[in-house]
Amino acid sequence: MATENKNLSAYDKATIPNAKDFRFGIVVSEWNSEITEGMFNGAMDALIDCGALKENIIRWNVPGSFELTFGCKKMIASAKFDAIIAIGSVIQGETKHFDFVCSATAQGIKDLNLHFDTPVIFCVLTDNTMQQARERSGGKHGNKGAEAAIAAIKMADLGNA
Repeated sequence: MATENKNLSAYDKATIPNAKDFRFGIVVSEWNSEITEGMFNGAMDALIDCGALKENIIRWNVPGSFELTFGCKKMIASAKFDAIIAIGSVIQGETKHFDFVCSATAQGIKDLNLHFDTPVIFCVLTDNTMQQARERSGGKHGNKGAEAAIAAIKMADLGNA
């Protein structure tokens, strides 16, 4: 397993650009809210820890992970952001729905990165069980939201270089 014995939220603050001058958008799926709220909190904590100002972080909610692409696209069109984080959680069920949602969401976020100049960070957990999702949204493997926030800061810095 790729995350075994790894803490996803570990970062060396000395190697992260200061985020005080950046504006971030966060689009959060309401589906599996226990997980997405944990990742949102991890992202917020990391952004603030790295200098981002609370008033420069805008949150929008969408119903599910499939809707993240549209939410991010509308956010890009609404105002100037240095980076946007798409937060979602899809947990394997008994049908192929999981495969379709995961694939479409990943492709949609990829397409946004190709078509717009605002980096969109993929922070969507695609786990087999709720327990795996808990372990990656503030549990024993840290918090994928914090990892996405660090990626957002680095990409915002790259975009402003």
